[in-house]
Formats: sequence, C-alpha cells, structure tokens
Amino acid sequence: MFEIGNLIGALDEGTSSARFILFKAGTSEVVVSHQEELQKVHPREGWVEQDPMEILKVVRSCIAETVKKLKALGGSVKNIIAIGIANQRESTIVWDTASGLPLYNSLVWLDMRTTSTVDYLLETVPNNTKNKDYLKPLCGLPLSPYFSALKLRWLHDNVPSIKKAMQEHTCLFGTVDSWIIWNLTAGKVHATDVTNASRTMLMNLDTLDWDPVLLNFFGLPRHILPTIKSCSEVFGYIADGPLDEVPIAGCLGDQQAALVGQQCLNCGEAKSTYGTGCFLLYNTGSKRVSSAHGLLTTVAYQTGPNTPVTYALEGSVAVAGAALSWLKDGMSVISDVNDVQCVAEQADSTGEGNLYFVPAFSGLYAPYWQKDARGVIVGITEDTQSSHIVKATLEAVCFQTRDILEAMNKDYGTSLRKLRVDGGMTSNTYLMQLQADLTGICVVKPVMAESTALGAAMMAGAAIGVWDFKQNLDMPVEEWKPIIGDDKRDLKYSQWKMAVERAMGWDV
Repeated sequence: MFEIGNLIGALDEGTSSARFILFKAGTSEVVVSHQEELQKVHPREGWVEQDPMEILKVVRSCIAETVKKLKALGGSVKNIIAIGIANQRESTIVWDTASGLPLYNSLVWLDMRTTSTVDYLLETVPNNTKNKDYLKPLCGLPLSPYFSALKLRWLHDNVPSIKKAMQEHTCLFGTVDSWIIWNLTAGKVHATDVTNASRTMLMNLDTLDWDPVLLNFFGLPRHILPTIKSCSEVFGYIADGPLDEVPIAGCLGDQQAALVGQQCLNCGEAKSTYGTGCFLLYNTGSKRVSSAHGLLTTVAYQTGPNTPVTYALEGSVAVAGAALSWLKDGMSVISDVNDVQCVAEQADSTGEGNLYFVPAFSGLYAPYWQKDARGVIVGITEDTQSSHIVKATLEAVCFQTRDILEAMNKDYGTSLRKLRVDGGMTSNTYLMQLQADLTGICVVKPVMAESTALGAAMMAGAAIGVWDFKQNLDMPVEEWKPIIGDDKRDLKYSQWKMAVERAMGWDV
C-alpha cells in the first residue's frame, strides 16, 4: 500500500459519459477513477435529449464505484477533502421544486428544435433589423439554438406544465451543474458558476449577474434561475451517499475546466478540446474582446468570489467526434471508431484525392453561425473509397479548427504559436498530425489526458487552500509539428472554404 494523502475529487459530466476522478491534492496525479456512458434520445430529427434522472444515477454510481476502488487501495473517504464539477454546457433542465423530478428531459446543447424560436425572437429585434448579434454587447453571444435561454423559452412555449410551474413559482431551471449540485445537496443549494451562466444568454458579462434586459427579451422569470457564484468557492456540502458532508468547492463548464487544466492561465494561451464537438478557447485575460468575426465572448474562469474575472474568446464546432459515430452507426463506413486512424491512413496509400466533407448535420457554429447549413461531401470520383471519406472526416475537424484560429487572429491581432489539445479524439495521433499540418502550428498534448477533470479539481482545491495556481504542474507532453508546406496547406484550406459555401442554405 502507498500513502494516499489528501485527495480532490472531480466529477466530469459530459455529453456521452460521466466520470469521477480522484487527484492527489496539488498535483495532476490520478489515484483512481470510474466512468460510465450516458444515453441520448432523439425524438425527432435534430432533437437531442437526455434523461436528467439517468444523469443523476450515473453521477452517483461513478462516485460510489470510485470510492470502492479507493478503499481497495487502502484509502478512505476521509482522504477526499473536496470535489469540483465540470459539466456539458448549455444543456437545459427544468424541475419541480417539491418533488425534485424533472418536468421534461434535458435539452442537450446539440438540440436544434429551437430554430423556430430563434426566428420568432429575431422578429422582435428593434428596428426590424433581425440582427442575430443584437444581444452580444450584453452577453457576448449571438441568437442561436445553441444557448440555454432559447431552450428554456422553447420549454415555456411548448410544455404547458413548465409554463404553469413558472407562473406558480414551483419550478427551477439549471444547466447540468445546477441540477447535480441541487440534488447532491438534497435541494439546499440552487447555484451555478460564472462560466456556465455565461452560456445561457441571460448573464451580463460585465456585472456577472442575471440581466433584466436579457430576461425581458426572452420573456423569462428571474425566480427560476440559480445563484451565480465564482468557479472556486464552497457551493455547499454533499448531503448523502459515500461523500456525505464533503464540500462541493469548484464548478466550471467543461470547456473552461479544460482551459484551466491545460494551465492556459496567461493571456494569449489557448486550448482545443476534441469530443462530441470541438471547442477552442483563447485566454484574453481581464480584457473582454468583442468578436467581429463570428466568435463568442465568454467567461474563462473566476478563481474566487472576490477576484477579477478572466475572459476568453471561443470558437465552437458542433460536430467532431459525432461525425465518427455517424460513420459507424449511420453509414456503416467503419465498424469501430477505434479503427478510424488505421482506415484513414489507408487513404494516403491509395491517392490523396480532393475529397471534402462538411459535417453540418444541424447547421454550422463558429465562425459561420448558419443554422440553415447542411452536410455535404464534394470531390467524389469513381476512385473514391471509404478510407477517403474517413480521412475527409478527420480533416473536417482540423479545417473547422483553422476557421476558428483565423477568426481569432483577426479579432485579437496575435497569431497562436502552439495549440494545446485534449479530449477523446486526441488519442488519434494521425488526427493530431493532420491538425498541425492544416493549421501550420505546433500541437501540444499533455500525457495526462484528463484536463477537464483536472481543471475542476484545481478550482476545488484552491477554494479550500490546498492548490496554488501559481505552481506549474510541469506535466509531460507530446508534440506534433507541421510537415507540409504553406502552399499545399493553403490550397487545401481554400478548397475547404469552397466546400463550406456549398453547404450553405439547404434548410429552407
């Protein structure tokens, strides 16, 4: 047996799975963890839901199983001195205050049913401008089906029990972090943090509070909203189960947690997370940068209730790993997503071709924000093989990342010299080399893959005084440098842009 010492737990609740990880306090060393998958429900095309009760069941199971593994190592629950939470953002849950039961399934961030809600609200923009950026000066976000306020407004308009509960003050709203915190504290704490709140379109980026102008625009009541806290403070105490009385001391949206876990704590540093979607965050420090090129202004983190907030520019790609799942489940092009690298490499030996795939299954996010775009594959010839489609899918992730980097360069005026990466897709070394080649910058990946969980643990540890952000964790990394020339890189990117043009305007 080895000395366990103080541990910080990190609950990483994502779109496809949840996991609970125990870190040695003040370090990136993982002691033990447990992960379980989460199911998605697709009632109609473009609709994506999850059962909030299943999310809660999986969260509790991950905690219980991790504690069992800790005890098998000779540890104890007493070693766990705090936990932090990182969660899928924008996903929207409304629940009954008396029973604690959800009044509808969670509307997942990917859900596109609110397209009609966006169209309706655009009609209400003053001067009949239909400007989707009308609210950006307040919240940093364009009117898009992506964000929580649109999902909440749809629930109000289309689920009578929710509209009635809002009117009678008998329900609460929260993103997934709030749902988890409320349940783990037995209904004693209804709270969120500034990063998750900044993704709702209801928080003012300057005041860091719910904004009456935004609430009035969306026609939503303030009384259903959680209290906004910093990312690093004690939210409350777990009220039952194996972690009874352990403080919840940190909370961030998963992408911001990955930014912290990657130690992008200085202005000008950036990370990209490759999961179901792909999310690139660029630390802009205390300066709130307004994007003129299709990016989002968001809160990166706040390290305590009395500390200044750090902002970020963000580019969001809706479909990254989800495209690989589509190749397997929707098209049977591959039998296992773990085969992707091997299959894509076959394309190099059979002629590269000029095949481009724009996976706009439900529109394009940053920097285009085109909800009427749909997926296209262009450049098919009689020599096209399935391996070329697989490679084009990986390249699409890289091209969309370059789209965002190009926009960030224009908005911030400084070119990124290296891109820190994390997420499930980064285990694909072929993809990482493609990313370096197609962006022309060095790609850096920490060997310890749990950046999102680490960020949540860091915030929780800092809140109780056992983690120093100034101390560099000095984690080992892998690096990929570009090996193709600028001419080839730029030619391929120009053809990608042509393919994107052909993806526009299909959902009319």
